[in-house]
Amino acid sequence: QVQLVESGGGLVQSGGSRRLSCVVSGFTLDWYAIGWFRQAPGKEREGVSCISARTDITQYTDSVKGRFTISRDNAKNTVYLQMNGLKPEETAVYYCAEDRTRYCSIDVWYEYYGQGTQVTVSS
Repeated sequence: QVQLVESGGGLVQSGGSRRLSCVVSGFTLDWYAIGWFRQAPGKEREGVSCISARTDITQYTDSVKGRFTISRDNAKNTVYLQMNGLKPEETAVYYCAEDRTRYCSIDVWYEYYGQGTQVTVSS
């Protein structure tokens, strides 16, 4: 059974940093693409970043380039999203997700999603 469990959310001041973790089970982490998405109240879910399988190829939405970094630790079955320079408009529920493909894209719907973790950025 595929499971993705996010953690690391919370309250952070504008300009601050937060590292989100996504622990996966039920599949081999390095076989499939993993993405991070976010959804703010009243807005559609947005692709933030993703990492392809068996490679270091990553993708970021333009608004987070240079501030966010996605990485994976296959030994720990965990994908991370390091977020620096957070802005109040980035307050959202952040989700990790798995797509049964090798090369990732943040512009597609993934097959499995976690329950999400709330990140609140205060001004």
